Amino acid sequence: MSEWLQVLLPDSEMAEIRRLARREQMTVEEWVRRALRETCLRQPIRDANFKLNAIREATRYSFPTADIGQMLEESGRRTYRSTKA
Repeated sequence: MSEWLQVLLPDSEMAEIRRLARREQMTVEEWVRRALRETCLRQPIRDANFKLNAIREATRYSFPTADIGQMLEESGRRTYRSTKA
């Protein structure tokens, strides 16, 4: 199912969108759909409160930790070289 969306733009903005679409060898419609999709994908999936609650929950635990180089070497994943002098 599809829905119709009408957006009124000033001539200067429409000209810029046409130019960008032409540069990418797309119709204006394709260009706008892609731009809207990409903008939606950049939006956070969860709100800030959800993330803060997850961090608060995680701080209730006490997990073992070590220097990042030591942890990587012990895990056998790779050798770590510090950039510190």
